[in-house]
Amino acid sequence: MRRLLPFFLGLALLAGACGSSEDLGGEKLDTDPVALQQLTSDAMGSVTSVRFTLARTEAPVFIDAAESMSLDALDGRFSAPGSADAILEITVNGSLGTKIGAVAIDDEVWMSNPVTGTFETLPPGFDIDPSLFFDPKDGWQPLIEGLTDIAFVAEEQRDGTRYHLTGTAPAEAMQSITAGLVRGQDVDLDLWIHPVTAQVTAIEFTTEWEGESSDWVLELRDYGEAFDITDPTLDV
Repeated sequence: MRRLLPFFLGLALLAGACGSSEDLGGEKLDTDPVALQQLTSDAMGSVTSVRFTLARTEAPVFIDAAESMSLDALDGRFSAPGSADAILEITVNGSLGTKIGAVAIDDEVWMSNPVTGTFETLPPGFDIDPSLFFDPKDGWQPLIEGLTDIAFVAEEQRDGTRYHLTGTAPAEAMQSITAGLVRGQDVDLDLWIHPVTAQVTAIEFTTEWEGESSDWVLELRDYGEAFDITDPTLDV
């Protein structure tokens, strides 16, 4: 069972770093929500690289089958077609805060030992492949394409000028892009996209599980930058 939010990829119209429309010197996209939905879906399917941060609050979300380690925050990088690394802030047994590293290259995943810090092949009972946060073709592209009740909220300032959209993601799509972390529920999303490139730069949503709510905030930046993601065991 794959776990831990495979989340957001985006870039189709421009393949540069993410910035304001003024920085890129481009013409703003029309604010028609249906047109923006298609442009954003296309953008999500052709990313080359991205840096991402994730914060989760309220009810815990576990990254291991034993439900002893809950995810609090994450800072990571993705490089197409399937390489990623991340530092995860976790809480162990509901009280001890610590950090672990995770690296994914193709089908191989390594996790740092919480005690020694040494990277090891992902142990049984864990599923923290950081590359799954960004599956452009099978994750976010169909997710955005399948949003219902899509609506344009406003043009807002959020690290530059952004278009704020809302929509509802179907349960099957949410389960796919979160690798099973979010199950059996449609999810209302708030998305902020770049008004020129249609890149997603932030997303917020709330999930429910066993009567408890978890709040998620994902921020994305540095689209198109070159990241050197290597086998961590080669440094040993």
